[in-house]
Amino acid sequence: MLCITLPDGTQKHFEHSPVTPMEVALSIGRRLAKDAVSARVDGVLVDMNTPLTADATLEIITASSAEGLDVLRHSASHIMAQAVKDLFGGDKVKVAIGPSTSEGFYYDFDMEHRLVPEDLEKIETRMAEIAAADQPFVCRKMERAEAINTFKQQGELFKVELLQQDILDDQVGIYQQGSFLDLCRGPHIPSTGKLGAGSFKLLSIAGAYWRGDEKRPMLQRIYGTAFATEKELREYLFFLEEAKKRDHRKLGKELDLFHFDPEVAVASPFFHPKGTVVYNQLLEFIREMYRYYGYGEVITPQVMDVELWKRSGHYDNYVENMYFTELDGQHNALKPMNCPTHVMIYGASSRSYRDLPVRYADFGRLHRYERSGVVQGLTRVRTFCQDDAHIFCRPDQIEDEIKNLIDLILKTYKVFDFEDIAIGLSTRPEKSIGSDEIWQKAESALAAALNSLSVKFSINEGDGAFYGPKIDFQVRDAIRRSWQLATVQLDFSMPQRFGASYVDEQGQRQAPVMIHRAVLGSIERFMGLYLEHTAGALPFWLAPVQCSIIPVNDELLPFCQQLRQILTRLGYRVEVDASSESMGKKIRRSQTQKHPYTLVVGKKELEERIFAVRAYGHKDTFASSWEELLERFHQENNRARLAMGYHVAPAHIIGFP
Repeated sequence: MLCITLPDGTQKHFEHSPVTPMEVALSIGRRLAKDAVSARVDGVLVDMNTPLTADATLEIITASSAEGLDVLRHSASHIMAQAVKDLFGGDKVKVAIGPSTSEGFYYDFDMEHRLVPEDLEKIETRMAEIAAADQPFVCRKMERAEAINTFKQQGELFKVELLQQDILDDQVGIYQQGSFLDLCRGPHIPSTGKLGAGSFKLLSIAGAYWRGDEKRPMLQRIYGTAFATEKELREYLFFLEEAKKRDHRKLGKELDLFHFDPEVAVASPFFHPKGTVVYNQLLEFIREMYRYYGYGEVITPQVMDVELWKRSGHYDNYVENMYFTELDGQHNALKPMNCPTHVMIYGASSRSYRDLPVRYADFGRLHRYERSGVVQGLTRVRTFCQDDAHIFCRPDQIEDEIKNLIDLILKTYKVFDFEDIAIGLSTRPEKSIGSDEIWQKAESALAAALNSLSVKFSINEGDGAFYGPKIDFQVRDAIRRSWQLATVQLDFSMPQRFGASYVDEQGQRQAPVMIHRAVLGSIERFMGLYLEHTAGALPFWLAPVQCSIIPVNDELLPFCQQLRQILTRLGYRVEVDASSESMGKKIRRSQTQKHPYTLVVGKKELEERIFAVRAYGHKDTFASSWEELLERFHQENNRARLAMGYHVAPAHIIGFP
């Protein structure tokens, strides 16, 4: 008798063997069997028709779970590949890979037909027909040599390459639904009918190099998504539309902040005056933080000898992302990171244990090579600066320094209205430097600091930096997307590599501990994601234009210019709309440019000294005296400083002109 143990401890007994997970699901209830897409048997995900011949623990997986949704999407990619072959000729379409992703799925194709957006609807229709046919997903094991021969006969050379170079098991998994055969580990849904006709959508077409190698064939990639229900799909498509509206590349153009010109500088932004204001305001926010938290700002070279990067370990672990140049017969590299230069500044002076901690901050421009296929607006560029800083401290100071950093980071994110924050501790990656003892010591120190603060955190195995473990901070934006921002990394190796030291209480030389940290990270990337978080409606203190003054007629233009001059001298960023357009158009332009305040000035306002003020996003205006307006501007301009706990002087009220 076969005994199957369910997650709640309940046991199901079967007198026959083998038994399949689908039979177990049916014994529990028909609804569960209908919703089932996969099963976990003794901790391993398997197909619902997998034969079980021994006692086992079993959990039925439905598409409402993350794992089940992943299975559904993976199967959807196979169904899409089948549809593409059916529509454009099985012998004319060669398939590469088709995985599920966190957002859906894709498949890469090599085909003569150049796909266009109109093709997506045709492919969707064919997918719906395949789903309606309820074709079973059949898995069988095949000897690797036989699989190579099978795919060679079909002309599927991408599959042959995978079998010859990557998948070296004696036996491999082959899945088939209808006429479509694919190399796959699985698992998959029981049949194509599990993909609901209204619960999937093909989204876009893109180019993708085979294996991500620009020297290999360019393939055509179709992206799609699938969900357990139509309702979930509708919600996701609404999210995508909202994301399009918030796309920082679109906002950058509309608000005249920045642009890209790939013909002269790939993945390198040109910041316009207004965009530069935002950029510099972010830098000033960080600079003030440094003044309050005891950091010294430094400036370091951009081009340095390659030997420096070999000594630091970057050359061995990061060379594919670096830029190199020859100068006077010397092999040099553009700076991709600031870390080694800060160790050199630290080492330029003798240090006592009493001098520590020492904190250096650097806004130097960094250059990192990113493949053209992965760069994306401001969020992934080749040249950027970050709020990069390094702390040199004694081992007994680690916990306090980490605590202070976590407090600073969480306080900063409140300024930018990021409330949903996830913290992760990333451990030693496969490619790393340093001994096991050093890594264990570093990981234990970070975990101790987090535990002492009673902070919830997850463990990200193998996701640390090559020189040390790190704490990562992820935030969710206004439309619930996750972004990684801050990182705090502990490094016992680099100071030793450069011979950095301090003299301890016993007069012995010791290597300091080095803490790498960034709060906003890349300023470019943060600016991009924050534009999307706010949909371009930046807070008053960060907005490139804080107030737009609109005269009712040209006679009031000189007075409005005088107002602008006074407000500018007080440190505010103000524009006067002197165009000949109608009042309605001027007000709409101020709103579409997302100016925090629009000030309408007419004869009445001049005589009564009461202004009609319209805040961005509000249809109605409110009345404000000159003094009230200055006080409001003062408070909003200092909102970030007040939130950080800094001292703010009272507003400077100038008499009405």
